[in-house]
Amino acid sequence: MNQALSRVDRLPKLSRLGWLMGLYAENYRHLTRLFAPERLVHGHYVSSIGDGLDLCLDVIECHRYTVELRMTYGIRDPLTGEPDPSAYLRVYRDARQAESTHCYVGRRWQDVMGMYPPAAELVSHRLRMNTFLGKWLEYLAERGHGVATLRRAAAEPHAPAAACRIGADRP
Repeated sequence: MNQALSRVDRLPKLSRLGWLMGLYAENYRHLTRLFAPERLVHGHYVSSIGDGLDLCLDVIECHRYTVELRMTYGIRDPLTGEPDPSAYLRVYRDARQAESTHCYVGRRWQDVMGMYPPAAELVSHRLRMNTFLGKWLEYLAERGHGVATLRRAAAEPHAPAAACRIGADRP
């Protein structure tokens, strides 16, 4: 006997890994529309919209197919002294993907879950980080941040953006 499938049962199932890859692609679109990171050179940038909460964007490394960034505000967590929120990003130009590799200094996935976490736990962790990134990028766009508000910041300690120069000494 041939049973009719419900509408939900007819929809293809998306694996958690497939969902994560979709998030990476969506984050890439948001990030490239906002700040065009593929056009930025190594250095420190600040996006200011006049609300007193400047966004800091550090271009850490530029390679042929990838760009590594750090995105944060000049706000520091009172307990740790680290910027909060903060995210390290890797942009894959060829694959058109952008992922949050870790949030906060010293809090890579290995620090959170150990060296050999179960695959499902690692995917769940990356889903949470990259969902956060997507929401943060949407928020920034809604507030008015973008290439028009992004400027290269001075490296001198007396520069107004000095509070954002977290990790700028890294190669």
